[in-house]
Amino acid sequence: MAKFGEGDKRWIVEDRPDGTNVHNWHWSETNCLEWSRNFFTKQFSGVVILSGEGNLFIKVNKIEKVEGEAYVNVRKGKIIPGYELNVSLSWEGEAKDSDGKTLLKADGLVDMPYISDENADEDPEIRFSVKDEGPIGRTLKEAMVKKGKSIILEKVRVYVEAMAKGGPCRDELESKKVAPKSVAAGSTPVAVEKSGGAPAVSAAAVETKVVKEKKKAKTKEGFKTITMTEKFNCRARDLYEILMDENRWKGFTQSNAKISKDVNGPISVFDGSVTGMNLELEEGKLIVQKWRFGSWPDGLDSTVKIVFEEPQPGVTIVNLTHTDVPEEDRYGNATVVENTERGWRDLIFHRIRAVFGFGI
Repeated sequence: MAKFGEGDKRWIVEDRPDGTNVHNWHWSETNCLEWSRNFFTKQFSGVVILSGEGNLFIKVNKIEKVEGEAYVNVRKGKIIPGYELNVSLSWEGEAKDSDGKTLLKADGLVDMPYISDENADEDPEIRFSVKDEGPIGRTLKEAMVKKGKSIILEKVRVYVEAMAKGGPCRDELESKKVAPKSVAAGSTPVAVEKSGGAPAVSAAAVETKVVKEKKKAKTKEGFKTITMTEKFNCRARDLYEILMDENRWKGFTQSNAKISKDVNGPISVFDGSVTGMNLELEEGKLIVQKWRFGSWPDGLDSTVKIVFEEPQPGVTIVNLTHTDVPEEDRYGNATVVENTERGWRDLIFHRIRAVFGFGI
């Protein structure tokens, strides 16, 4: 056991004298904030939104700010991006009459106050503004919203996908991948002949079959199970009722919720980010539900099982088992399990304690 203030050496990977991070085994973190600024600048600067449609001309000027944090963690070759950014860009518009005479030139801003890896599957909030709020200025702003929003969101998705692939670390990670072995030039594959005169099979073919079988088996992996045990100072039936009541969900999560109290009834929480249905319900004792996050690949569902135990009146033990949680979302982010576990702990259990006074 380690002394107080010291790490346990059994859990510490010693650095190599030559500083080499073999197979990216060590946890390495790369600051991507400046890279993100350059990325957004290249994506947005000078982008044309309208070039004369309706006698309106609109284009993006430049990125005004990219603030917050952005980083990529790599552990054993797995990419774990993280970012919380406040992005602002300026735009300019010009309205002309049918003769080509300028009626108004106006400047505006587009603010995206929260682009985050936690919401990688959702479109960020976008706020449009224009300095001239007169009739023509408002027309330019409305055109910017109508035509520019989809363009802006698409470029944000490009950033999300780039971060999921490693951001500035991508080239380095690609160079460290081990190239597949091949038969040396000029060598003859070794033949394996079965008894009874069966056709010979080359060793290379056997190896290829083994590799394919391994890859096939690997596709069945990629899921994790989350288990948690939490203690509450309340009756089991009260906690059960909170988790099955959509109005109380709205209260402690500060988000919309729709929860059926019937078996096979639908559920939707966190503003629709999580959807599913009730599979088993036993008041005060058991909740089993199917859960699906909107950011997960199509066709994937997980199972949530919550068992309530009341060892003594006023004390409830909750045993959570969340199975079939995918390791990656549809965008390649490998933070699904971590974010889901944190969500249960911080956004559900801790908030229930704080809002309803059920202790810690």
